Amino acid sequence: MKTVSVVAAVIRHENKIFATQRGYGEFKDGWEFPGGKVEPGETPEEALVREIREELDTDIAVGERIARIEYDYPAFHLSMDCFWAEVLSGDLVLREHEAARWLTKEELYSVDWLPADLELIERINEINL
Repeated sequence: MKTVSVVAAVIRHENKIFATQRGYGEFKDGWEFPGGKVEPGETPEEALVREIREELDTDIAVGERIARIEYDYPAFHLSMDCFWAEVLSGDLVLREHEAARWLTKEELYSVDWLPADLELIERINEINL
């Protein structure tokens, strides 16, 4: 089974977390943390900065790694490095997503997360925001 290496940003602001809804592809309409594939020669942190700039027209500071989520989807294995992040500049413009929401810890389960991202939610729930 093919492994896809991706990164995800858990963007925090005032005790809320930024969630995005996919606007395309096999998992369209599912909720996820923004991010994307790691390109050859990139560190996970570099990939995350690039992906957030491309997807959301925003510059972020990448913080500590929260977890690496390993998840088997039917067609591939996902290896997702997840990092805390904060906005440095930009307005989180949705270029590829259908919708976005700032969620409090109590609201985290109010959207329909993709399975791998749901595993990350469980880890985040153990942490104070």
